[in-house]
Amino acid sequence: MPTQFSRRSLLRGITATTAALTLAAGLSACGGDSDAATRTASDTAGTVTVGRLSNGAATETTLKVSEVKSISDRLPAAVKKRGTLVIGSGTLPSGSPPLGFIGDDQKTLTGSEPDFGRLVAAVLGLEPEVRQSTWENLFIGLDSGKVDVAFSNVTDTEERKKKYEFASYRKDDLAFEVRKDSDWNFDGDHRELAGKTVSVGNGTNQEKILLEWKAKLAKEGAKPLTVKYFQENNSLYLALNSGKIDAYFGPSPNLSYHAAKTANTPQATRIAGQFSGAGETLQGLIAATAKKDSGLAEPLAAAINHLIENGQYAKWLKAWNLSNEAVEKSEVNPPGLPLTNS
Repeated sequence: MPTQFSRRSLLRGITATTAALTLAAGLSACGGDSDAATRTASDTAGTVTVGRLSNGAATETTLKVSEVKSISDRLPAAVKKRGTLVIGSGTLPSGSPPLGFIGDDQKTLTGSEPDFGRLVAAVLGLEPEVRQSTWENLFIGLDSGKVDVAFSNVTDTEERKKKYEFASYRKDDLAFEVRKDSDWNFDGDHRELAGKTVSVGNGTNQEKILLEWKAKLAKEGAKPLTVKYFQENNSLYLALNSGKIDAYFGPSPNLSYHAAKTANTPQATRIAGQFSGAGETLQGLIAATAKKDSGLAEPLAAAINHLIENGQYAKWLKAWNLSNEAVEKSEVNPPGLPLTNS
């Protein structure tokens, strides 16, 4: 059974993420829009180094990790025979630090999510092959079989379970980012959004939540909530800084990282409130995402639990300043964002 939370206890429980991420600094731009295999840092046998080339976003840490035969033997035969795990990162075109972005050498994909995919691949005895794409093409890759599993801040939702299977590995917390001089704050009440213009990513769980709030406001006869979409972050933040939008609603790690990075600049922003990625009563979860009935969710969860039990998981989170998003265990297809959140 999922743990139930009050709205305010959820808000209290996740505000620590912002403080943890204020240590992050620096950002490198990401390149063009394709879904080709992306260069990632190589490791020596029996080790995986996380936080490489992060431009200050992480502490580079080398972790000992090797294949666990009792887990790798549970892989689908075709994947085991091929010997590779194709990992999807839906972070084009402009990157999504600290989760996934091009490193400070301007060519290597780094970030907490591809790093964790590489750790899981090591436990499974597979060579990681990371493919970077847009968010939309990430799911096309899963559907077509070109990608085995997404490690890309994908939220477990009941809608997505119609097509995908999940192995959870991190809490999913969302945030509102505003200009530093804004006096607006969000404490979990959708009525605070009346008359506001908010940007959100298309096809995300936060979009689903925001559109449900928009519908509630319309039904209540309140001032309308206007929702805006941008293809890349530069345009989004230009709109925020110029006052064309009031707030950006997105993943807490990304927004907290950006707020920390801009703190001492004319474009300074701040976090104005947070919310669970699964709605008002359920803690959201980020999960490794594979095509439904692929047979991957169970060995993925077993590999994640091995990393949790043996300490590499905690060290990976610490390296990327994400320790407050830790979960106690990985679950296969845990309860996620409901089909309706009203």
